[in-house]
Amino acid sequence: MDDIKFWVALNRVPQLGTVRFRRLETYFKQLENAWGATPVQLKEAGIEDRVAREIVRIRGEVSPDGEMERLSREGVQTVNWHHPDYPPRLKEIADPPPVLYYKGSILPQDERAVAVVGTRGPTAYGREAAAAITKDLARNEITIVSGLARGIDAIAHRAALEAGGRTIAVLAGGLDKVYPKEHTKLAQQAQEQGAVVSEYPLGVQPLPKNFPRRNRLISGMSLGTLVVEAGEASGAKWTVQHALEQNREVFCVPGSIFSPVSRLTNHLIQEGAKLVSNCTDVLEELNLTAVAHQVQMPFPVAAEDDGEALLLGHLDDEPKHIDDIRRRASLPITAVNTLLTMLELKGMVRQVGCMHYIRIREVIPAYGS
Repeated sequence: MDDIKFWVALNRVPQLGTVRFRRLETYFKQLENAWGATPVQLKEAGIEDRVAREIVRIRGEVSPDGEMERLSREGVQTVNWHHPDYPPRLKEIADPPPVLYYKGSILPQDERAVAVVGTRGPTAYGREAAAAITKDLARNEITIVSGLARGIDAIAHRAALEAGGRTIAVLAGGLDKVYPKEHTKLAQQAQEQGAVVSEYPLGVQPLPKNFPRRNRLISGMSLGTLVVEAGEASGAKWTVQHALEQNREVFCVPGSIFSPVSRLTNHLIQEGAKLVSNCTDVLEELNLTAVAHQVQMPFPVAAEDDGEALLLGHLDDEPKHIDDIRRRASLPITAVNTLLTMLELKGMVRQVGCMHYIRIREVIPAYGS
């Protein structure tokens, strides 16, 4: 589509959003005509004087062909809202981005997508819940959408990747401005098994004001949004607000009434959000068929000595601190530490942070499948 370069060039004008792009397209039919229009013609198209002046200014600094060459060098693909590769679900929202930039691939199967968001400072419980549910969703061929932020976002992306599934990371700046920087490798992995996307041109910094607006794309590309731990001031509330405005489902993992990072999720459940404790809760609410029905069965206690068996008997899905395990097992701390290390090596327990441990449960296909 030769016309795309003019969409890309006009997208360099910050004041041109969904409404003004539609005015230009309605009046000029082809955006090549809008790119070369006079201020008078732009005003006739419904563009205000200050925005028309900005278009003229940008036109003197930006080359449509140059923009496309730069994107090509960076490995960035672009689509406008008429392109068949533009996410169909995103077209349904009130203010879809006129241009979408992405690295990786956007596939038809990504219509089976669920957003997973939450706090940047999750508890051990939150980390484990996010990873477990996300992995199961990914194994059921659900694309995981999130914002590449620290905490729950990053956990969700990594869990989807580890499960061999697809994930889409939505940025609040240009694709050459990955934030936070320590997630650059994670972004590269995401584009190998999905995509990294943005509505912002290259070079645009991820300014604080961009994040609430970015979140409408996270919810907009998804059938529903799952919130795993979020405090009252969490940015996840913007994603939830957008999801509700877009008539999308909202799911929440319940948390402790004493935990500050569970206040928003618990409140949302009170307000009618679907309480989620496993992958099936999400699939059933969205009327999606599970790819493979699975049941959770505990490992049989096949430890090599009585000490290992004793510790396994005191561990389950709820993270427990090593001191609590020691008290329950009535064993010396040195013995508990050694036994836990051996059980970790055997893949029977996992440390989930700050000396908290859980028992790993084996997933066994139901009905011999």
